[in-house]
Amino acid sequence: MVKVYGIPNCDTVKKARKWLDAQGVDYEFIDFKKSPPTEALLKTWLKHWPWDELINKRGTTWRKLSDDIKDAMNPSLAISTMMEQPSIIKRPVLIDGKQHLLGFKEADYQAFFS
Repeated sequence: MVKVYGIPNCDTVKKARKWLDAQGVDYEFIDFKKSPPTEALLKTWLKHWPWDELINKRGTTWRKLSDDIKDAMNPSLAISTMMEQPSIIKRPVLIDGKQHLLGFKEADYQAFFS
């Protein structure tokens, strides 16, 4: 079963879910706000992406962090920050057990499901 992690009101997540629905893909949506990612899950994701790809540096959550925290950011601090403020994670995160995909680009999704 494909799992899609994100926030329901995020425009990128909406586009991804709309694409998945149009393709008839059966998936489970996990809302970061209701089910924040665990440390174990984030450590797994960090095996696939470096912390600076997993964190959305263009979003308001990142911009609101103090410069001290941004300057000190490392994998360990990234995990605790993502657990405390899951909206800082780039979204959506798509996982099917073997493959992992971050963000939404239609061409990437087509390749993922081909």
